[in-house]
Amino acid sequence: MRTLILFTLTLMCSFPAFAEQATTAADIRSMAERFLQTWAEDQRDLNRRIEYQIGNVDRRLKLAPCEGDPELEFVSDPLRTPSPSILISCQGKRPWRMYVTASVQAYGPALVAARPLTRGERLSSAALTTSEIQLNASRRGTLTDMANIEGMMVRRPVKTGTVLTPDLLEAPDAIERGDHVIILARTGSFSVSSRGKALGNASIGEQVLVENLRSARTVKATVVAPGRVEIPMQ
Repeated sequence: MRTLILFTLTLMCSFPAFAEQATTAADIRSMAERFLQTWAEDQRDLNRRIEYQIGNVDRRLKLAPCEGDPELEFVSDPLRTPSPSILISCQGKRPWRMYVTASVQAYGPALVAARPLTRGERLSSAALTTSEIQLNASRRGTLTDMANIEGMMVRRPVKTGTVLTPDLLEAPDAIERGDHVIILARTGSFSVSSRGKALGNASIGEQVLVENLRSARTVKATVVAPGRVEIPMQ
């Protein structure tokens, strides 16, 4: 995964000596500190609480003066890992790149199971509650918006208090075996529809075999909505 978050800090006023003297370890630490502080303040507006520490920077470090504004970016998503690296880069006649490690704890509200959930159960707001957790304690990610997952199905049994992660859920079938569906054959802006019968179960985005009720042919179609499938026009 490449850059996820990019900040450009205007540091000419804060570090006027950059154009005249070498960039030191103290300068690098100060840049990283300001970068993390700015990001933490942005996260606070999203109801997240951030704690962080800058990793070690070799005190003997001497880099060329930065003629312009240094660019700072996370190399990995700090909301998915507690040990993100920060890339600091400077362009100009003597460009350089510097990686700084950091320790980040990101806390915020996430959805957790309010009671035991059974495999195949469809989620509703009554089954979930919100609790503050460390969001980046697990690389599996967290879920925060009930509107995005209501009606989804639980893949396996879940205990009370378990933090919901994307791998615990799956989309319900939009079409089930035996359902009558609309088959849409499309090419460019032109399309033709016919009626068919599903020969299997599938969720939106998945493929399913469908029998065309007019021609009795069996075709493989992609589910685009409940009761609707699409095939490329021959």
